[in-house]
Amino acid sequence: MSIDIDKMDRNASRLYRNRLHGILSTVSKVHDDYPFGSFVTYISSRSRTAYLYLSDLAEHTENLHYKSKSCLTIFKANNSGDIQNSQRLALVGDLGSVPDNDIDHCQERFHSLLPDSKKYAEMHDFKFYQLTIKHARWIGGFGQIAWLDQKKWSDISPEWHDNERRIIDHMNEDHNNSICSALHAQYGIKDQSAKMSFLSIDGYYTKSKNAHYFIQFPDQCTTMKEFKNALVRLAKKYREFEL
Repeated sequence: MSIDIDKMDRNASRLYRNRLHGILSTVSKVHDDYPFGSFVTYISSRSRTAYLYLSDLAEHTENLHYKSKSCLTIFKANNSGDIQNSQRLALVGDLGSVPDNDIDHCQERFHSLLPDSKKYAEMHDFKFYQLTIKHARWIGGFGQIAWLDQKKWSDISPEWHDNERRIIDHMNEDHNNSICSALHAQYGIKDQSAKMSFLSIDGYYTKSKNAHYFIQFPDQCTTMKEFKNALVRLAKKYREFEL
């Protein structure tokens, strides 16, 4: 059986961007370095770094201050009900504080994608952390198993970083039909009021009726030219899905 690593990477990215919770495994400070797993919510950054909003009182936060080595496991059962044949993604890396220059963007993105998290902002012990990914293990079902290209999961700053808001405003004002057709094509949702909300190196988020959906590009886009070309290609590809 041939293995298409690029396809598996796209499938892993789609699962990662669309799921907002998983199991965080840390090294136990009080139990002789045994692994400790806990349920957490997360969002993904412009790159594929994971953002988490953790309480300093939580066991996993105590552990990360002890040792940064962590693993975030994300999964989704398939429709057949066969759990062993479901999609799983394990992200291995180091968990640490979000840099000061990224806090505002992290907070806006986190509270938008996970609005219930806003109430935790009133508690002084919650802080933002990020998982800098060093290894990504994908299981897409029987026979679809691989360690993915680490470079695609590294913490990179895209060239269009400072132009994100300008790109979003331009697309929402002048090319809203392309956003709506992509949402229709990838999710079967018809909504002429859908808006682009956040960008990522492998696609963008669209907000429709208080929910966010990740619109995926065929390839990663780190430069302005690559991002523009990807938007143009999707607009042409999904023309038949225009509302």
